[in-house]
Amino acid sequence: MDRKYKIPFALTILTFALAGCSTNKTKVEEVKPNPLPKLVQAKTLVPVFSQSVSSTSKADPLRLRLDADNGAVFAVDPNGEVAAYQGKQRLWQQKVSKQGLSSGIEAGEGIVVVGNKKGQLFALDQATGEQKWTAQLSGAILSASLIQSGRVITITNDDTVYAHDLATGQQVWTYNLPNVQFSLRGIATPVALDPRTVLIASSNAYIYALDIISGVPRMQRRVAVSEGRSDIQRLNDLDGDPVVAGQFLVTTSYQGQVTVMDLASQQVVWSEDASSIQRPEVFKNTVYVAQADGKITAYALTTGEQLWQNDSLLNRQLSNPVILGQDLVVGDLDGVLHLIDPATGQLIGRSKTSGEVRTLRVIDNQLYVATRKGALSIWQNR
Repeated sequence: MDRKYKIPFALTILTFALAGCSTNKTKVEEVKPNPLPKLVQAKTLVPVFSQSVSSTSKADPLRLRLDADNGAVFAVDPNGEVAAYQGKQRLWQQKVSKQGLSSGIEAGEGIVVVGNKKGQLFALDQATGEQKWTAQLSGAILSASLIQSGRVITITNDDTVYAHDLATGQQVWTYNLPNVQFSLRGIATPVALDPRTVLIASSNAYIYALDIISGVPRMQRRVAVSEGRSDIQRLNDLDGDPVVAGQFLVTTSYQGQVTVMDLASQQVVWSEDASSIQRPEVFKNTVYVAQADGKITAYALTTGEQLWQNDSLLNRQLSNPVILGQDLVVGDLDGVLHLIDPATGQLIGRSKTSGEVRTLRVIDNQLYVATRKGALSIWQNR
């Protein structure tokens, strides 16, 4: 079910480290993460929920995010289980697949949707966990689906976009993205532009806008370019989810750029070099990007002016940044949640979970965290 040439992000880093080494006498220096900076009077977060599930492979960039809807929190276990919680009380737990699960949770319109590496898509009743329907897709499902306007939109690892009827599971349409020979093993989540339009970020550095009901394409626009002599050096995936901020669309790309496009004119407003596989964050007309090398950079949304850059977390394999209250939060390879002043870029606090942070989300002013070791948790400001 998997594409032959999907390359783990860690392997691309190793490839660059070995580039140019023609003999075994050449010593390759190990890239070490920066030590944690000392903080004075550091702020901390308060944990309000935690649950442990199975861990995932270090080489497999699964983003098993949590979701919440109708007052319940939904969590996925890579071993094939889905559970619902209200507060600390478990409402139900359902074994969905003997083949495991590989996508994050998507909850909406009374349904919970999740998928696995075998291309199986499962829809469960939010209230009971009862399986409503299942569908077989053509490739591995590595990112969460989107529930919108009675449709379930899913992207598979062979670059096919699927739409299924939410109530019945019947396939309504498919759209084939251009196939590239090499790409990173990871897929951005489909994002709603409006009730009738879904945005798809692809491994060929294009954004596609598709009609949710019919699948008819409404827009396609290249938002990044990359240079290099080898196929791996020219990788230019849009693995981070695109962000809609009013009239603007913000994207990041691996070995490419952070780009802001005007949705009305479909023209690029500005673009700055920045390599990232993470979703950017937008807050108060500022774009925040966690780059692949550990730098965190803030740009003015409308002009692209660099407002600040923090390089104290170099090589710490940062997660996507999010805004929680008035703080910017980013996670790292050691499970540290870093609190940053969004106006200045200064580190102002930290908290600790277990394992490399894979996804951060903010829902109802609470921070939802998922790590590679299977630590699922929810935090809030003091």
